[in-house]
Amino acid sequence: MKPTRLDHVLELIDQANAKDPTEVNSLSGKRPSELVYGERMSSALDRFSGGAGDCLRIAVRAQHIERWTCPRDSYPDGRNGYLAWRSDLKSFHARRAGELMRAAGYDQPDIDRVGALIRKERLKRDPEAQILEDVACLVFLEHYAGDFIAKHDDDKVVDILKKTARKMSEDGLSAANKLALPDRLGRLLVKTLTNADET
Repeated sequence: MKPTRLDHVLELIDQANAKDPTEVNSLSGKRPSELVYGERMSSALDRFSGGAGDCLRIAVRAQHIERWTCPRDSYPDGRNGYLAWRSDLKSFHARRAGELMRAAGYDQPDIDRVGALIRKERLKRDPEAQILEDVACLVFLEHYAGDFIAKHDDDKVVDILKKTARKMSEDGLSAANKLALPDRLGRLLVKTLTNADET
């Protein structure tokens, strides 16, 4: 069967992310970090919202495209530096996704739509932007939060989990409750969501 435009652009995204010099452990051994992240995002999207169209699938796969080329330490310390870094990253990821989409034969309206999704414009009001955010939070919880929270005490972890939960929809929170998480993370997530239900 002939590859589709979607197949082509996802392959181009993967080729770009395969150049990440940082590696992580995956089921198939050590592999480039952002390549693995993109695959995890697509897998989570399939489980969470299997009927997604091309634009959402591309935005999910490209959310961190070539992120290593714009490191956090290239910006000033502090919240203002962090916010500037995050804002610039969204614009960069959207632009790179658009370039690869154009190479795969997509037209400008689709490129603009993917850019808006990656920038998470109209979050909470745009259902697809919210799905992207839910998927990103689910991938964080399932694959990255365990190591991240090891550096913090319970109160700080609950604060981090509250901020994560506030970004998510009810469907996203329901999916988070079903994740098989490490003991400490699972316990603190249950505590966070239970307390949220009581307020």
